[in-house]
Amino acid sequence: MTLSDVLKPGLDVLFCGINPGLVSASRGQHFARPGNRFWPALHLSGFTPRRFDPSEQDELLDLGLGITNLVARPSARADELTAEELRAGGERLTEVAREHRPRFVAVVGVTAYRTAFGRKAAKVGPQPELIASSRLWLLPNPSGLNAHYRPADLAELFGELRSEVAQTG
Repeated sequence: MTLSDVLKPGLDVLFCGINPGLVSASRGQHFARPGNRFWPALHLSGFTPRRFDPSEQDELLDLGLGITNLVARPSARADELTAEELRAGGERLTEVAREHRPRFVAVVGVTAYRTAFGRKAAKVGPQPELIASSRLWLLPNPSGLNAHYRPADLAELFGELRSEVAQTG
């Protein structure tokens, strides 16, 4: 099953995951695996007034937020994707940003971004380049499989983006 984008023109932030996990694909909901920290990070950073359930993903649009993925193909782990799939996903993300013109694109998955866009030294945080006309921000992969970042760390990093979005509103 392919996951539908949560998308409309003129969003404040378009979050871009790497690809759907198997649970997300089967439910038709982004970041749906119970151990995923995307939804808690969104709430704790102030993007959402409460912790949303993945089934409420379309409500993000009313908050100026959206979700897409670099690669549509579901997999158990992001490292199952090929470099070719990620590069094609980077081209697709650029087209989506060009068409829908979000103020910010936040890619949640630094390693995938590096491969997709050929930016081997990219680090978490704001990036000097744009995607189409959108400002670019990198965030860690919120998957529960990414043990490098604790939930509080994720919330802080999402909060830095939230502050930038509010300051440039």
